[in-house]
Amino acid sequence: MGTDPRNELRDVNDPKTLRALTHPVRLALLEALALEGPLTATAAGELIGESPTTCSFHFRQLAKYGFVEEAHTGPGRLRPWKIVNVGMRFSDITEDPETSVAAKSLERMVFDRAMNRLASYISTKASFPKVWQEASQNVETILWVTPAELEEVTHEVLGIFNRFRDRISDPSTRTEGSLPVEALMFTYPVRLPEGSQ
Repeated sequence: MGTDPRNELRDVNDPKTLRALTHPVRLALLEALALEGPLTATAAGELIGESPTTCSFHFRQLAKYGFVEEAHTGPGRLRPWKIVNVGMRFSDITEDPETSVAAKSLERMVFDRAMNRLASYISTKASFPKVWQEASQNVETILWVTPAELEEVTHEVLGIFNRFRDRISDPSTRTEGSLPVEALMFTYPVRLPEGSQ
């Protein structure tokens, strides 16, 4: 049994596609599809608080750039949409200034959305069963590493995350009692190297 192609990270590296993603409704739709599976514009609108017309327009835009496609599972005129890939990779480290600006804008929006979800969890943490409160961790540490070692750390951590990627696109692989959990990882130097300006 091979890996589901939907679980492969998509590399996004052109400015037009990056700009197309830098929209709160589009990111909310992608998040909803990753959590809930195929959705019609009406169902998605109920989840994210937007009108079906708005969701339909943004689904079509996401389809234009290859992020969603019709699921072909609904009866009659229902048009459920499904996600094509459950993750993406992009970087503002590029020789093209236009791509760099577009990637930075998307990075800021993705970061802000994630921080808002984290803040929401912190404020509602007491509502969760104790077992979930204890399992949810906030970890902060300092690693003295070279760039090559930092890449190795990232690769190893992503390897752990990837063990669970199939559960996004295939609900039958989800363990009973599991919930969707967002895992954020930020790695960055806390000071410039000696001799840097």
